[in-house]
Amino acid sequence: MKKLSLLFLSSLTALTLTSCGGDGKTEDLEATDSTKTEEPKTNPVSETFFQVPSPGEMLTFIKMVGGAKNKETSFLNPASNNKNYTDAKSKALNFGIYSCDLSYCSIFEIGSEALKYFGTVKTMGDQIGVSTAISPEVLKRLQNNLGSSDSLAVITDDVYFSSFEALEDGKQGPTLALVVAGGWIESIFIATKLAKYQAGSPVIERLADQKYTLENLIEFLKKHEADANVAAIKADFDGLLAEFNKITEKDAEAAKTKDAGKASMLGGGKQLVITEDVYKAIAEKIKTIRNSYTLTK
Repeated sequence: MKKLSLLFLSSLTALTLTSCGGDGKTEDLEATDSTKTEEPKTNPVSETFFQVPSPGEMLTFIKMVGGAKNKETSFLNPASNNKNYTDAKSKALNFGIYSCDLSYCSIFEIGSEALKYFGTVKTMGDQIGVSTAISPEVLKRLQNNLGSSDSLAVITDDVYFSSFEALEDGKQGPTLALVVAGGWIESIFIATKLAKYQAGSPVIERLADQKYTLENLIEFLKKHEADANVAAIKADFDGLLAEFNKITEKDAEAAKTKDAGKASMLGGGKQLVITEDVYKAIAEKIKTIRNSYTLTK
């Protein structure tokens, strides 16, 4: 399985880049908060984390490349929907989705919404067997750090990683697969809501790179596809991969001359080239899959 180069957050520095809104404006990105009280904890060593980044990684990247002022929440899965998820499949998927929504609110400094989504994550976590990972002490940490987006991001990632570890320790492989799938699809769905297509946009290039994350995620789902719920999600993701496979690869030199500024560099002298039509088709497919998990009849 290909390993990803997306575990990049610790090495990112504050830069001034084109905003993801596509209007050509630039923003001075915020420097790291030196007064934050929360430090990253050592995450569980798991092969999956080298293949499928946590939901917060994509969202933090978007913020750093120009989306810092965004406060939109209309596209999140409403916290009130949690009572409608009564079967094991929808509970696990939406635990992952809500964990991503919590991460989004934390990273984009929407403190009141972060507290609300934390409550939902806690409730659903109890239902899928990860109550030990979401303790009252975590809520206190969240409340004490509402003014620091860096600290909130650390805390919400801790919740995600601890939940992941609890499911691994409990030998709940199929549930874990559904949680990871839900968290990933929500992070990409949010990214497509925030990013308009623009040739050369770092966010669009990052989204193109998700082709390889998706391949790794499908390989992870295969390990548990004897479970009917996981098999159904894998079928959804296979369909999404078919859209991602419409992204083309070119030799680096050819791409430089023919598609300057429109391609993402890959290892081995290759570049990804994603057109606006392909991007829109991928975004629409992501929306369809994600909404099939969150919308209730």
